[in-house]
Amino acid sequence: MTATDTQAYLHWHLETDGDGIAWLCIDKHDGSANVLSGAVLQELASIMEPWVRTPPAGIVLHSGKSNGFVMGADINEFTKIATADEAYGLIRLGQQVMDRLESLACPSVAVINGFALGGGLELAMACRYRIALENDKPVLGLPEVQLGIHPGFGGTVRAVRIAGVRAAMALMLAGQPITVGKGLRQGLVDRVVPAGGWRPAALDMLRSGRPAHRAPLFDRVLNLAPLRPLVARQLRAQVARKARRDHYPSPYAMIDLWVQHGASPKTGYEAEARSMAGLMVGSTARNLVRVFFLQNRLKSLGGKSGSKVARVHVIGAGVMGGDIAAWCALRGLEVTLQDREMKYIEPALARASKLFEKKARGTDAVDKARARLRADIAGDGVADADLVIEAIFENREAKQELYRSVEPRMKAGAILATNTSSIRLEELRTVLEAPQRFIGLHFFNPVAQLPLVEVIRCTDTETAALDTGFGFVKAIGKLPLPCSSSPGFVVNRILGPYMAEAMHLANEGVPLAGIDAAAEDFGMPMGPVELVDSVGLDIALNVSRVLGAAAGREAPGGLEDMVEQGRLGRKSGSGFYRWENGKAVKPEPGPAEKARIPADIVDRLMLPMVNEAVACLHEKVVEDADLLDAGVIFGTGFAPFRGGPVNYARERGSREVIAALERLADVHGERFRPHPGWSELG
Repeated sequence: MTATDTQAYLHWHLETDGDGIAWLCIDKHDGSANVLSGAVLQELASIMEPWVRTPPAGIVLHSGKSNGFVMGADINEFTKIATADEAYGLIRLGQQVMDRLESLACPSVAVINGFALGGGLELAMACRYRIALENDKPVLGLPEVQLGIHPGFGGTVRAVRIAGVRAAMALMLAGQPITVGKGLRQGLVDRVVPAGGWRPAALDMLRSGRPAHRAPLFDRVLNLAPLRPLVARQLRAQVARKARRDHYPSPYAMIDLWVQHGASPKTGYEAEARSMAGLMVGSTARNLVRVFFLQNRLKSLGGKSGSKVARVHVIGAGVMGGDIAAWCALRGLEVTLQDREMKYIEPALARASKLFEKKARGTDAVDKARARLRADIAGDGVADADLVIEAIFENREAKQELYRSVEPRMKAGAILATNTSSIRLEELRTVLEAPQRFIGLHFFNPVAQLPLVEVIRCTDTETAALDTGFGFVKAIGKLPLPCSSSPGFVVNRILGPYMAEAMHLANEGVPLAGIDAAAEDFGMPMGPVELVDSVGLDIALNVSRVLGAAAGREAPGGLEDMVEQGRLGRKSGSGFYRWENGKAVKPEPGPAEKARIPADIVDRLMLPMVNEAVACLHEKVVEDADLLDAGVIFGTGFAPFRGGPVNYARERGSREVIAALERLADVHGERFRPHPGWSELG
C-alpha cells in the first residue's frame, strides 16, 4: 500500500492509499485499550462526514492497540449519567455513527485482532465484512447483560440479522464471549487469517463483491411475527432458571425487543435506545457497574515488592487443599500435594483430573496440567516451594505442630501461608521463627467457582510477604481481598450470623426449603440451609464456635448432634437435606408448613449480615466499605444487583435498617441489636 494521504486525529489515524482505500485505525488517546467513548464516537462521525457525499473505494477499520480491537463502550461514562434522557442521547450518538458506517456507498471491513466486545463487536457488525486474526481464546462477545443492560449501538438488531436469533440470543443472554472459530461458523466473522496476513485479506474482501452475511433461512423463519412469541416463551423459560425479571431485567428486555420488533432496522434501533436508556439508570445496572469497578479495584491491589511464585507446596489433600492444589496446577504452577498417606491424596488427584478435563483446552493441555500436580507424602516439595500453603483441619495445636516441622525446611525467601477459615493468625504464628512472613490465604469452596481469596495480615506482617501473596492470587486468576487478622476475617464472619439465623428459624419449625427460598428471593445464589450443608456441618459448627466465642454469641443448637451422628451435609450424603448426585433434595412445604414462615424472615436472614458488615468496618478488618462489599459479593455471591451489604443498607436507608434491627431485637433477642458502628456509616 502506497499512502497518498495521511490524516491524524486524537483517537483515529486515517491513511488513504493510491487505490482510494481508506485505512482507518482506532487508537484511543491516553488509553491502554480502545473504548468507544463519546469523544471517540464524535470523532468517527466527523471523519465519515465527507464520505457520505464522496465515499472512498473501501474502508478497512483496524486497531492500533496490540491487545485487541475495541473493548466496548466507555463504562466510566455510565457513572456520570443521571437521567434516562442523558443515556438516550449517548446511545443514539453511537447508533447514528454505526448507521452512517453501514449505509456508506462503499464496502467496509473490520479487522478484529483480539477482543471485540460490546460496542466493539457492534462497530464490527456495522461493517459489511469482518476479518478476525487467528485466536483460540473467547474474544467476541456482547457481554452487556453482565452490567444489567443490553447492546445499545444496534447490536440487538444486527446480531439477529447477521447470525440469526438462536446464535444472537445465546450470545446476548449469556453474555459470555465466543472464539473467532465459533464466530466464523455463526457468520459474525467472514474470514479468519494469520496475524501477518490481514492487509491482503482485507483488500481481497473489499474487492470480492460478496453480499454481507445474513442469518440462515431457518432463523429468518423463526424471526417471522407469528413464530416469535413461541420462541420467546422458550427463551424466557431459559432465563428464568438463572435470573428473575425483578432482579435482572435486561435479558427479559432483550427478548421483549425482539418479539416486538423482530430485529427491524426501521423500529428496532429506536426501541433499543429507549430500552437501554431506562436500564442504564435503574438500580440493577448502577449496582452491577459498581461491581465491575469493585472487581477492577481488587485486581489492582498489591505492590511490586513480592517474589514471583512458580512452585507451590500444599499440605492437606482434603476438599479445600486438594482443590487449591488442582487450581494452581491448572493455572500453570508446579504443585506438590502432601498428606499422611496416598489414600488421602488419590481422591484429590481424581477431582483434579476432572477439573483439568473440564477447564483445560485440548488433550495436551490436560496432560501438562496433570504433570504439574504431584503427590508428595514425604513433603520433599517444601524445600523447593516458593509458597507453602497449609490446608489441614481447623485446630490450632495441629497447625502449630505442622509449622514447627515445615518452617526449618523452607528455602530462604519462601512464604508460609494458612488457609484457615476462622483462626486469628496471631494465635497460629507463635511457634514460628519468622512470624512476620506468615500470611493467610483463605480460599472459598468450591475453589474453581468462587473467585475471591482473602489475603490476611497482622499489624507487623512484612509488606514483601503480602505482595507475594497478592501476586500469587492474581497469577492464578483470583481476586485478592486484603484483611486484618480477625476471627472469621470478612466473608465467614459476615456469613456466620446469616447461617446462624437460619438455624434459629429451623429450630422454630420454619420449613427448611422456605428458609432457603426467602434468601433466594432476596437474590442470594443459595439459601443458608443448603449453604451449611454444602460447606459441611462439621466446618460450620467449628466456625460458629470460634465466631460465637469472639462475639459473645451462643452457637445455635442442633449442629453438634447432627455432626455426632455423621450427618455432615453434602459430603456425607445427608445433613439438613438428603443429597443425590451432588444436589439437595428439598421437599416442597405444604400449606401448614408455609403458614409457619414468618413475615419478617427476609430481614431476619439478611440484616444480621448487614449489621456484621458494619461491625467489620468499625473494627477496620477491611480498609473501606467498597472493599467489604466486593469481598462479600465475590466471596459469597451476595446478590450482585444489590451492590453488597453496605450498599444495600445505604440504598434502603441506614435509618430504616437500624429501625428494622431494633424491631427484630425487641421481638427475637439481642443478637439483632444494631452495632455502634452504624453511627460512622456515611
